[in-house]
Amino acid sequence: MPFESVAGLDAEMSRVASANDSDIQREIWLLGQPPLTDFLDYVKKGVDGGDKIDRGVLVDAWRDANDHYYDLEQHEAGIADTIQCFELPSSLDALARDLSDHEHFRNTFDRMPTTFGMVELDKIVVSQRRVTLPFVDALASQLGPHTDAVSLFRFCQPFERRDPQVEIRRLGNQRYVFMSASNDLRFHDVVLLGPSQILDRKSCAPVSGAIGAFVGYGSNFLTVIRSDDRMVLHNGYHRAVAMRAAGITHAPCVIQTVTRRDELEVAAAQPVVDDPAFYFRSARPPVLKDFFDPKIRTILRARRTQKHVEVNFEVKEYTVYEGGQ
Repeated sequence: MPFESVAGLDAEMSRVASANDSDIQREIWLLGQPPLTDFLDYVKKGVDGGDKIDRGVLVDAWRDANDHYYDLEQHEAGIADTIQCFELPSSLDALARDLSDHEHFRNTFDRMPTTFGMVELDKIVVSQRRVTLPFVDALASQLGPHTDAVSLFRFCQPFERRDPQVEIRRLGNQRYVFMSASNDLRFHDVVLLGPSQILDRKSCAPVSGAIGAFVGYGSNFLTVIRSDDRMVLHNGYHRAVAMRAAGITHAPCVIQTVTRRDELEVAAAQPVVDDPAFYFRSARPPVLKDFFDPKIRTILRARRTQKHVEVNFEVKEYTVYEGGQ
């Protein structure tokens, strides 16, 4: 499923382009989904020459895609409720057990009922509107429509990580910034450490404890969230689009099942938490196959970005008198 044909905006972006190709990355964007203001703001800030692009051209392209979604609501109503999900082939049982025992897996999926299944890719509901095209192409080049089951499982649920390097800078006595080319960099949590857990730390006096602020990448598993008959893609957008581009129709997914909104707040991405009815109840929400529909998608020349996570802390010392009136 190639990406040669795209919806409008090509001529307008070529007219205003100023950056070298090495300074931009091509992104596949789904148009037509509200809010329109998010799309316009992103183009202005994040697209090469975006502040010079005719707003009318952008709105027209978005409106055409929105009209197409209206047509899809008439002809594909309920498509997300017909998604196929099969049991994993028996040849993958050992891999699934090994993954379930992995520390990162156990710590990620310790709250909701979690299973594995071969999920139909086209009908997975999507909440993320964009993917990076070179990354998708690189992933798709590793696959083919006849990729064996074990290789496909390892592609979707990798045991090993190859994350970009993280640069850490000290900005002051109490400020640090972590930087990565990956948007997946994030703050994890804060942990209280005892003296025995602090190694190779030179000190002029005994240390009573330390506070560790942990920053790193998110879990790298292909994950969907299921409610009734629908599944929303939670993690693994680039891999899912790459698989469809390579001709693969079903993929081994981690499936988290939720039964009420409070559980969504624990398991789902923020757009899904904010508007669950749109993703789980609307007649025709955006689905993965829309990334291949030239009436919906466009390819933007986006500026390269770097994710920063800044950690600040404050120290106070004061005296508290015990007892008294």
